[in-house]
Amino acid sequence: MLDEQQHARLLDAKLVALARPHVGDIKPERHSFPGGAALTAGSSAWLLLESDPVISLGPALVWADRRGAADVHLLTERAAGVLARRAALFSPAPTVWEVDGTAVRPATPDPVPVAAPAEPAPELASLLVDADLEVLVEDGLVRGELNGLEVARIVHGTSTAGMPLDEPLLEVGVGQADRELTAMLHGRLDPVDQLARVAEIVRDLRRPGAERHPLNQLVPERWLRARLLADPGRVGCARLRPVEAPIPRANLRERGVAVALGTALDDQPVVVACSVGIDLDLVPSAADARLALDPGARLVLVVPERDAHPVTRSLATRLVDPAELVALPGDWRE
Repeated sequence: MLDEQQHARLLDAKLVALARPHVGDIKPERHSFPGGAALTAGSSAWLLLESDPVISLGPALVWADRRGAADVHLLTERAAGVLARRAALFSPAPTVWEVDGTAVRPATPDPVPVAAPAEPAPELASLLVDADLEVLVEDGLVRGELNGLEVARIVHGTSTAGMPLDEPLLEVGVGQADRELTAMLHGRLDPVDQLARVAEIVRDLRRPGAERHPLNQLVPERWLRARLLADPGRVGCARLRPVEAPIPRANLRERGVAVALGTALDDQPVVVACSVGIDLDLVPSAADARLALDPGARLVLVVPERDAHPVTRSLATRLVDPAELVALPGDWRE
């Protein structure tokens, strides 16, 4: 096993070897870059993105800008097509290279993924509506959220615990472990009662002024989206509905971007992307979402006022079709 310093030196050497045929006689200067390696050669910046290459696009662009690089080259062994698709949304666009052993070749952008439709289960879906939950479809599943936190989902074929299903099942709980626990401890309760029990707990904790608790710290960007769905006028919209991002989140603890699609007050189509905290992946993810949903729509990035960092504004203006950054003052949960 290599220690951290040995691994960093290995990545540095690998990047130098891969970039050397393209930089000619210019002596490269090595730099550190989280999750990879970086070098500059004249006015060019070369970055090897090893861990999470897709979400490294924003950080890589910021890193290169701060060093005054005229052109940027991103090298990766994984997800090169997705990275190339997102990179093409910026101007000037960085060049994305796919690494194959000791060779590199220009990456071909992947097409935007098509969202999977949900299987129908109208009776169970009506339970989510009756419970006053936000109902949306992600990964082909109908889910019910309360202030942006999933508290129920409708599953088909196989339950979360791996049991075969003859008919659709409403699973109640926050996260996989909670859904399994609820099924074990309260499986005999009517689904309406299960849902009311969990919703009451979440509603009490996930509200303005509640004491800090894991349930009000998870997926804050989706809570922000939920507030805008209820009051779209706060960001100049007439109506909004939740939609899934091109790359779904892996779990409830993963930082992400919550996306909505709708119309502005002037009836123009708009894509709204919500984030809480300073996230350098906000702009690439939001632009990718617009590409998938409606390439001609306005793109509005919504963050709490404290998170409206200049670096986010700078990335937003670098898009081929720039985005607007809206900073919400005060407590956005109100």
